[in-house]
Amino acid sequence: MKYMFLLVAAASGIAMALQGSINGALGKIVGVLEGTFLVHAIGLVLVSILLFLIGLGRGDLSRIGEVPWYLYLGGVINVAIIYGVMLSISKEGAGNATTAIIVGQLVMAMIIDCFGLFGLEKFSFTWGRGVGLVLMAIAAKLLLNK
Repeated sequence: MKYMFLLVAAASGIAMALQGSINGALGKIVGVLEGTFLVHAIGLVLVSILLFLIGLGRGDLSRIGEVPWYLYLGGVINVAIIYGVMLSISKEGAGNATTAIIVGQLVMAMIIDCFGLFGLEKFSFTWGRGVGLVLMAIAAKLLLNK
């Protein structure tokens, strides 16, 4: 079962690389902020159809008042992510930008794990993880060399 979720995560990574590349090309044509708007508008239409017309949601929107304020920052952060990915891929290429994105994701994910931020389970920082992070940074440097 654990590997199923890791496969889902890997598939999400593949989708992120595709999305970033597609969004980067979109940003080159219509502009980065304009492209960010289009991506979010299309996403809003799709999720609205899935949630309200097809009824795929299994959550409870009536509990929206129970959500801590800082958990709403995901929407703001998402705009920054789409904009940043669109800009960086359009300027640096998919490989270079994605390398930097992955390193940034990994560093932040390890900080979140170490402190158990946002109510998530704590995972201690180990020497193995530290070595992995250093090796990832070395790999990123090698990948980013032109």
